[in-house]
Amino acid sequence: MNTYTIQPLNTGYATTSRSTYIYHHSTHKYYDVTGDQDLPVIAFFVEGNDHKILVDTGMSSTEIAHKYHHPGSTQPEGFAIYEQLEKIGVKPEEIDTVVLTHLHWDHSYYLSKFTHAKFYVQKKEYDFANKPIPLYFKSYEEPSLGLTPQFYGIDFKLLNGEVDILDGISVYPSPGHSVGHQTVVVNTKDGEYHCCGDLVFTYDNFKAIPEIKYTITPPSRFQDIVSLWNSIEDCKRRVDGRIDHILPTHEIKVLERKIIG
Repeated sequence: MNTYTIQPLNTGYATTSRSTYIYHHSTHKYYDVTGDQDLPVIAFFVEGNDHKILVDTGMSSTEIAHKYHHPGSTQPEGFAIYEQLEKIGVKPEEIDTVVLTHLHWDHSYYLSKFTHAKFYVQKKEYDFANKPIPLYFKSYEEPSLGLTPQFYGIDFKLLNGEVDILDGISVYPSPGHSVGHQTVVVNTKDGEYHCCGDLVFTYDNFKAIPEIKYTITPPSRFQDIVSLWNSIEDCKRRVDGRIDHILPTHEIKVLERKIIG
């Protein structure tokens, strides 16, 4: 099986409530849930075997993020995904594959800049994103808000379930945060890494709480808590307890790892 390297690229910071996003209310007594936390918004540049791949493309400008999404969020100068790529010597048109964990605003920005890429997303996610319920208008930047969703006009390869994208790159459904959320598995010389999007917000979400018989610490932001719980447990099983082989989009510790694999 082919192997790749993975490089985390920070596209900005989403200001996020610890109590209403990161930790479910039933777990608050076990964690510090005071105030907000500026979570990084990470995209992953995957390279190998003559392929240049992105897993997610990161967040919007500060103006849009602050006005429509999480007040206080910022995309500092030079942090947009195409700017971060240029810093490491990669032009947007060199990207040949973009795999999106889901289509929320902080995972799918600037898609039109990747003019030579094939785009992959789960069909369930695509269908819902194009016709969300009002509760999710902001998440998908529904046009009635005065925005144009970044995924409009993109010719997606729509996926149904667990499939291989390339030799050494695969996906599997991990719903719960969104209807059609998926996790992207990248094979490296050090083994498989799971780019899990918003399955969790922090490594704390994988921790058990034996006092209340929880096998995980669920986040507080979800579309379907039952699906999310099962997806988090499934991810833990797939990595056989090697939590360091899971790469969440918003975990700051991921940025400490410059090149993975």
